[in-house]
Amino acid sequence: TDNLSEALKKLKITSTDSTADSLEGCLDCLLQALAQNNMETSEKIQKSGVLQVFASLLMPQSSCTAKVANIIAEVARNEFMRNPCVDAGLIPPLVQLLNCKDQEVLLQTGRALGNICYDSHEGRNAVDHAGGAHIVVDHLRSLCSKTDPASEKLLTVFCGMLMNYSNENDTLQSQLINMGVIPTLVKLLGIHCQNAALTEMCLVAFGNLAELESSKEQFAYTNIAEELVKLFKKQIEHDKKEMIFEVLAPLAENDVIKLQLVEAGLVECLLEIVQKTVDSDKEDDIAELKTASDLMVLLLLGDESMQKLFEGGKGSVFQRVLSWIPSNSHQLQLAGALAIANFARNDGNCIHMVDNGIVQKLMDLLDRHVEDGNVTVQHAALSALRNLAIPVVNKAKMLSAGVAEAVLKFLRSEMPPVQFKLLGTLRMLIDAQAEAAEQLGKNVKLVERLVEWCEAKDHAGVMGESNRLLSALIRHSKSKDVIRTIVQSGGIKHLVTMATSEHVIMQNEALVALALIAALELVTAEKDLENAQLVQILHRLLSDDRSAPEIKYNSMVLICALIGSEPLQKEVQSMAFLEVISKLRSHENKTVAQQASLTEQRLAVES
Repeated sequence: TDNLSEALKKLKITSTDSTADSLEGCLDCLLQALAQNNMETSEKIQKSGVLQVFASLLMPQSSCTAKVANIIAEVARNEFMRNPCVDAGLIPPLVQLLNCKDQEVLLQTGRALGNICYDSHEGRNAVDHAGGAHIVVDHLRSLCSKTDPASEKLLTVFCGMLMNYSNENDTLQSQLINMGVIPTLVKLLGIHCQNAALTEMCLVAFGNLAELESSKEQFAYTNIAEELVKLFKKQIEHDKKEMIFEVLAPLAENDVIKLQLVEAGLVECLLEIVQKTVDSDKEDDIAELKTASDLMVLLLLGDESMQKLFEGGKGSVFQRVLSWIPSNSHQLQLAGALAIANFARNDGNCIHMVDNGIVQKLMDLLDRHVEDGNVTVQHAALSALRNLAIPVVNKAKMLSAGVAEAVLKFLRSEMPPVQFKLLGTLRMLIDAQAEAAEQLGKNVKLVERLVEWCEAKDHAGVMGESNRLLSALIRHSKSKDVIRTIVQSGGIKHLVTMATSEHVIMQNEALVALALIAALELVTAEKDLENAQLVQILHRLLSDDRSAPEIKYNSMVLICALIGSEPLQKEVQSMAFLEVISKLRSHENKTVAQQASLTEQRLAVES
């Protein structure tokens, strides 16, 4: 301690006109003290005011420069020392030293700047202001191909410095991307893949940058996919694989990179991991299984990568993913169902899968999760069934396979995501399927649940889908029994509200369903239509210039049907509809104009 105090005093006095030898001794003493107790020594250095002295010692030509930079690097390992280093004006001279040729000086300067930037807003700003990042990126470029140990050590430090400089800072990350750091880092990874420390630094730097959209476009122009897959195949340790996964996941969000990863053989690696870890209960293996299967699903989100792996339904990858569905691992069941949902993104694939028995596998999976089931698995399996039900030719096949009954088992679910998918699946299934729509529309339990969900104000998706399914049951069945069931369950008011939706498609579906109700069961629904103020709503829709042509057309068709009811006809007469409708005779849309003429005649006759 005495030596340290002595050295600090001496440094303050002699820094301006000292001999190199006496300085060396003081600096060695400081380094020794830092090695023994970094925090305590750093506090003493700060109190002594020596930091300001260091600024003048950082001379390119001085023999002590590397030691001074080393001391700064050591003290900046403490969070409380980083701002004082900036305030002491150390950043500009350190950045200047990045231009010198001496490797030891470069190494210690890189360490010092990297440590000052670590989690320090002030440190990063000062380095940015002094133009430090640009010089370091240039160094990386010129050193990139050198594989001697000293150069690799320097490359590792510079990578680390850039990582600390830009970590979690979008602006600085964008700056590095614009400087073209990505192709350089990818090249580094390829050349130095044998060097564990440097490889690790590259991976962390990638992880930092890969979150930014602009970086993905740059990564797509490099051979990053190939390099990462090559590196991945060599890894045995869980932590190293995990590190590569952390880079792969954000990169795989880009469709171009998805395809590159598939072509580089990532899928085979992922399938191998799944096979090795599926029966293990080790924590690391469970984590790897989840990451690998999640990444697999992500790769299938790209249209080209998905189609490449589907291979007309004959692909080995597609077959392997199918085998996950009956597995005992919830994680694999989930990934399998999500993968099927992703494969089911075009009619050709959907038709092929339904013809090859995939529906039964998904129904068996759902069956395993009816009582206290896994919500994410339920949601995924329903998503897959919903997508498979989109092609017209699949609907009847899926209905006769019993999909509607399998889905209805989840009516009791209190989970909005499951409710949402259940509704979507039923709506897809009954599209243009009159018999199925009638059967479901007469199911009182279903209709009552739909009416209940039409009021789920907290879950707009569930509310919207319930309304749409109510309307679909009427539109596709055109059945009096279905309309009566919906009237008795209190569903009319929701269809009337749906006619005021902000989505034209939903407004339209509601108006068509209401027109069918008025045509087939007006007397039964009369009271409810009156209470829901349907006539006033139609007046508003017809008066509003913003209403789409099809909304105006269907509103007029509905008015014509409603005047068959005495109380509703009185309401129509009391609201000066003729005035609004006569204006629509000159509407630019021919169909609307024609319907306006017809409606005007009907109203004139009735009055």
